[in-house]
Amino acid sequence: MENEGKVVLDVVTINKEIYESGKRLLKGSESLFSLAKKMAETEQAYRKALSLEIIKLREERIQATLIPDIARGNTSELKFERDLAEARYKSARDSLEAIQAQMNGLQTINKYLENI
Repeated sequence: MENEGKVVLDVVTINKEIYESGKRLLKGSESLFSLAKKMAETEQAYRKALSLEIIKLREERIQATLIPDIARGNTSELKFERDLAEARYKSARDSLEAIQAQMNGLQTINKYLENI
């Protein structure tokens, strides 16, 4: 009889964890959307600044082979912001995938315990 009580407790605990994981997934997906938007905005800002810098350097008659490197150097701060936004997005996405995997494992354990 004592063993049955432990199984009930484990099922309750696991269901609570599944519920909490679901809440974290919902909150995380909302954050992921804003991170994706930020990533797109920083990409747009970098590309726009880079193209304007290339045009400026051409007008200044800078040697054509040097223009790409100089332009990227002059817009490096925006490139850094772009890369950082991408890293944050990917990190959040990976975290959500880990929560989903944990939730799947809990659901499997829960199904097993319910069949005991």
